[in-house]
Amino acid sequence: MNKSVLFGAMTVAALAAGAAAAGTLDDVKARGKLNCGVTTGLAGFAAPDANGEWKGFDVAVCRAVAAAVLGDATAVEFVPTTGKTRFTALASGEIDMLARNTTWTLSRDVDLKFDFVGVNYYDGQGFMVPKELGVSSAKDLDGATVCIQTGTTTELNLADFFRANNISYEPVPIETNAEGTQQYLAGACDTYTTDASGLASTRATFENPGEHTLLPEIISKEPLGPLVRHGDNEWGDIVRWTLNALITAEELGVSSANVSEMTSSTTNPEIARLLGSEGTLGEMLGLDADWAKRAIETQGNYGEIFAKNIGEDTPIGLARGLNAQWTDGGLLYSPPFR
Repeated sequence: MNKSVLFGAMTVAALAAGAAAAGTLDDVKARGKLNCGVTTGLAGFAAPDANGEWKGFDVAVCRAVAAAVLGDATAVEFVPTTGKTRFTALASGEIDMLARNTTWTLSRDVDLKFDFVGVNYYDGQGFMVPKELGVSSAKDLDGATVCIQTGTTTELNLADFFRANNISYEPVPIETNAEGTQQYLAGACDTYTTDASGLASTRATFENPGEHTLLPEIISKEPLGPLVRHGDNEWGDIVRWTLNALITAEELGVSSANVSEMTSSTTNPEIARLLGSEGTLGEMLGLDADWAKRAIETQGNYGEIFAKNIGEDTPIGLARGLNAQWTDGGLLYSPPFR
C-alpha cells in the first residue's frame, strides 16, 4: 500500500471513530430524518424516479430503518456517493448509514473502522460485452479494454483474474455507473465489469438490451450489505436487526399485506416477538414495540422488496439464486428473534 492510500485509510478510520462517539441514534432523532448514503444511480437498487423520488432495493433498506426509528419511512435524506466518496461520507458523519452495493471485506471492516451489519445481496463480479464482439467467455478477453469503477473491489479482482489466466487488458477508469455506461456504449471499452447484479441493472436501461450479453464467469465473491461506523454499537444493532426483520418476515410468512392482522392474531411466538405483541425486543434496541412492524408494513418483507425492485418480473430480471431463503436452498438467513 503506498503512502497516500495508507494516509487515506488512516484519515477515514480517524473520522469514523470521532463520528461514532457522537451517538447516531440521538442525532437521527434530533434531526428528524435519516441521512442514508446510496449510489449515484443504479436502476432497481437506488435511483430517483421521474418525480425525483428515490426507489430501489437498497433504498428500501434505508426507508425501513427510518420507519423503525422515526415512524416515517419518508423521513430520509438520500445522499448520492461514488466508489471514492462513500467511505469518507460515512466516516465523517455526513451520512448515518451506507446502503450502496458495497462489498464486505476484512480491510473495510477492520482498517477503515466500519461495521457491516449483514448481507442484503450475495453477488459476484461479472463481465458484459456487446454480442457483436463474438466473445463467449471472459478468458477470451486477452488484450481487451475494460471499463472499471475506481475505488472498488473490482479493480483487484480484475487484475487477479487476468493474471491467473495469463492474459492482458487495458483499464478504462470510470467513477460512476453513468460514466461507465456512457463509455461502454460509446465503444471506449470492449467490456464493462462490475457486480453481476449491477450489470443486469445497467443492461436493462439500454435501448437494445438484447444486443449485450453477460459472460458466464463470476470471478469473485461480493457480499453486499449496509454498513455503519465502528464504535456506535447501539446504532449498528438497530440497522442490523431492521435488516434481519425484513429477512425473518419473509421466512415466517409475514408481509406488508398481513402484518397488521398477524400482530393481533398470530399464535407463533417468534412472529409475536418480531411484531412486538410479545416480549421487549424493541425496548432492548431503544425503540418502541412496533419498530419492526412499521419497517415491514411500509417496505414489505425481503422477498417483496426483491420482487418489486430487481426480481424476475422487473426489467432487471434477477432470479433469487443465492439470495433465496435458507429453507429454499439459498444463503439468506437471519438469527432468531428471541
